[in-house]
This record gives sequence, C-alpha cells and structure tokens, in this order.
Amino acid sequence: MIFCLLMMAGSAFAQPSWVKKATKSVFTLKTFSGDGSLIASSNGYFVGSDGEAVSNYTPFKGASRAVVIDSQGKEMNVVSILGANDMYDVVKFRVDGKTQPLIVSSSVAPVGSLAWLLPYRETKNISSGAIRKAETFQEDYAYYTVALSMPHNTISCPLINEAGEVIGMMQQPANDKDTLNYAISARFVDSLKISAFGMNEATLKLTKIKKELPGSLKDAVLALFLSASQMDSAEYVTLVNDFIQKFPKAPDGFMQRAQMAVVDGNFADAEKDMETALKLAEKKDEAHYAYARMIYNKEIFQSAQPYANWSLDKALTEIQSANALNPQPSYRQLEANILYAQQKFDPAYTIYDELAQNGQKTAEVFYAAAKCKEMLKDTTAMLALLDSTMNTFSKPYLKDAAPYLLARAEARRAAGKSRDAVNDLNDYEALMQAEINDNFYYLRHQVEIEGRLYQQALNDINRAIQMAPQETFYYAEKASLQVRVGLLDDAIDTANEMIGIDSNDSDAYMFLGLAQCLKGNKKDGIANLQKAKDMGNLQADTLIQKYQ
Repeated sequence: MIFCLLMMAGSAFAQPSWVKKATKSVFTLKTFSGDGSLIASSNGYFVGSDGEAVSNYTPFKGASRAVVIDSQGKEMNVVSILGANDMYDVVKFRVDGKTQPLIVSSSVAPVGSLAWLLPYRETKNISSGAIRKAETFQEDYAYYTVALSMPHNTISCPLINEAGEVIGMMQQPANDKDTLNYAISARFVDSLKISAFGMNEATLKLTKIKKELPGSLKDAVLALFLSASQMDSAEYVTLVNDFIQKFPKAPDGFMQRAQMAVVDGNFADAEKDMETALKLAEKKDEAHYAYARMIYNKEIFQSAQPYANWSLDKALTEIQSANALNPQPSYRQLEANILYAQQKFDPAYTIYDELAQNGQKTAEVFYAAAKCKEMLKDTTAMLALLDSTMNTFSKPYLKDAAPYLLARAEARRAAGKSRDAVNDLNDYEALMQAEINDNFYYLRHQVEIEGRLYQQALNDINRAIQMAPQETFYYAEKASLQVRVGLLDDAIDTANEMIGIDSNDSDAYMFLGLAQCLKGNKKDGIANLQKAKDMGNLQADTLIQKYQ
C-alpha cells in the first residue's frame, strides 16, 4: 500500500519529458514608449516558426517598440502586430527571426485532466494542477479554471497538457495566493488576425507598433484602400511599402505609392510605379484608367508643376487604351472630361450625350453636357440640360443637389430669367441654411432687383447687414434701392447709419444728399453732395450739376 502511494506521488510530481524542449518556446516581453522608457514586462510563447508569438495585450498599450528575450538570452524585435483582443487581453505578433513554436492543441482539454504551467526559463518544480472547468466562449473556445497557484511573473505563460501541447495562456490572477487560476484558449489566441476592416479599429490604435496586413491579397487590398483616409501620411507610406513587399506581384501597392508620389510632386517616381503596375495588372483596362485619371488630375490641379512626360494628350491615350480593352461608362466619362479640358467641346458633348442616351442619366453627366453647350454659346441647350440635371433629383432636395441649384441660378440670371434664378436661390437657401453667409443674401438681393422683386431685395440686403453690420457697402446698396423705390426717409436714415460707421465713406454723403434733394431739401442735399465730391466721389459731381 505504501509502495503504491509512493508510486502515485512520484508520477504526480515527475517532470514531463517535453519540458526541456518546450522551455525554448517561452520568452519574456518588454515594451517601450517613444522616448525609450520601459512601459511593462510580461511573458509569452512562440506559436509559429516565422516569428509568430502571443502574449497579453496590456503591455503594448502606448508602446512604440517591443522586444522579446528567449530562454537562451537572444533578443528579438517585435516587428508587427498580427491581431489583438482587448476584452480578453491577448495579442498575437511577429518578431524578426526564426522561432521554435509550441504545438497548439486542436482540442479542448477535458475536465479533470492534468496541466502544467511552464514559466520563462524554469525547468524544475513547474506548477501543475487539474482542469476544474472548461467554459465555452465564442462557440468553439475554452476558458479554463485550473487548480494551481501561479508563481510570481507567470502571466501569459503557456498552460500545457500531458502530450506537451499548449492548451491555454495564463491570465492575470485576482490574488497571488489564489489556488484556482485561469487560462484562455491557446487556439483562440493563435487565431487572432487583423481583418480588412480592422487595420484602424480602436483596439489596434492603442499601440503604435506597426500592424501587419491581412494574409490574403483580397483582404490586404481592401485594408490598403480603407486605411488611406484613416492613417496619417507617414503611417500610410509604411503600410503601402509593406504591401509591396508582401505582395510584389500585385499592382495595387504600386498604384497607391504612385498616387502618394503625385501628391508630393514626385512625378518621375509616380510614372515608374504606374508603368510597373501596368505590367503586373491582370485587368489592364483598370490600370490604364487609373493612370489616365492620375495624369488628368495632375494636369488640372497641379498644372503649375509641369512634367514633360505627362500631358492631357497622354491621359487621353491611356483612357482610350482602357476603352479599347473593355468599354465602360466611367472610362468614357473620363475621356469626355479630358476632351473638355482640351477645349474640344463638340466631341466631349457627343460622349456625354451618348452616356445619357445609354442610361447614365446622372446629374454629373447632364451638368458636364450643359457646360459644353455653354462653351459652344448654345444657351437654350445649356438651360435645357441644367433642367435635366435638376430633374435627376426629387423634392425635398438633399444637399447633393445644392451645387447644381446654384449653377442653374447663375445660368438663369445670365439668360435674363431672374425670377427663375431667385426660385433656385430660395431652394439653395433652404438646403444650405447653416452655411449661408452675408454674400449669399447680397447676391440674391441683386437678382431680386433684376426681377423687380424689390421688397424681397430689401429683406435680403437687411439680412446681409445683420450678418456683417460693419460692412458699409451693404448700407450703400440698401440706400440705393430705397432711393430707387421712393423710400427717401428710409434712405436718409440708412445714409446716416453709414456715416455713424464710417464718416469718411463718400457714398454715405452722396446717398444722403441725393435723398435730400429728391425730397426738396436741396440746400442740405447739395451740401452733402459737395462733401462727397470733395472726398473724390465722381458720381456726386454729376448729381450736383443736376440738382443745383
């Protein structure tokens, strides 16, 4: 009986055969802030031979750099984050070197089975205990409760089964003296990855260490484009270069790098990358289209920075190549835009009309066609096309209709259709109320005068004055209108308000004198007109001769 008990005790405390080898896979982790100061230390273990490793995520928060030190004392830099979960405080990352991984168990450890906690560098007296619970989370993973005490500094160390496979990663204990502790599924930690939509998620932004692109090209391309508007420029440059290194046969990285080069004015570098993209692209039409759009945008928006190899002619050649390979409405529309920029308005209009006839009845297409007709001096066709533009929207209008309303208002005014123009400006005001300034009300006041809508014009110039009460020009416009409609006392009051704001404004004395003369008070009127003349107001001299 005593012999049996001794045999059982010996087997319970015997060191498993896999310990010595497994110890080589456990490391200590150190993270540092941007100024080089230590943030935290922890542990972890390798799960892949190409530097893949796991640990707890807390030390990485705010970190700009991290290193791991393996059991042999070799230090390796953390080069990228592969995935993280803040809720369970776990992270997967990559270090710069070949590594010896632990085997991650593919199954859940049964309750009652024995498990060992393997610390960093420790090969003697390792803790062991029975699995008390294996609670399921996320349908397929286990959260273990294990009957063992955690030695100091063993957070994120591996929990290993009798076969030497890692089943869990130790979590922060509630108390150092607890005899029950917890481990999260090793399979769950190993499964962490960054999705196409996750490059900029809040959890990953908690660390400044570089995030690794998804493994599949499709997801990496999506991540690349989604990150363009969410990362700062330096961070995005790094991401694009990482993409090119990871997927050297994909054109997308070269296209994105070319676009960044254009923004910086490095057109030769952009040209080189776009030529590479054209060679690599399976869908040559898409590459030609991207190149044509790049050159077109450069010629339109960066024309002050000439580059001999690029021109609108080059852009036209590229888009025509795209159209020849695979005709698409977007390709034809860009071709028309290029022709318009070259002042080839007839062929540009022909394409816009073709697009509209073939189902592309969009505000953008109709408006572009209207601009062609405007340049061709065909006012009737231009106005009809602007009507077609607005017919693509329905009332009540949304804000995307606003620029087209303003454009039609200007065209209607130029064509002498002032009241129609006022209607468009009224609709524009309703849409853009929060963004309208004094200049809008001054503009509409002018159009209303042209349409003989005098009361509305007075209302609008008053609004302009309310928004810019020190702008004497608006008071002069108001006084002029008041004189025009016979509100002479009001004109005198307005002129006096002007003088109160700026006593050196000659228009104030001119309108004051004019209103007084029209009321029959020529003595004071002539005196004020003379004062305006002395200030250099040429119109005042004409009025003096008329009323003297």
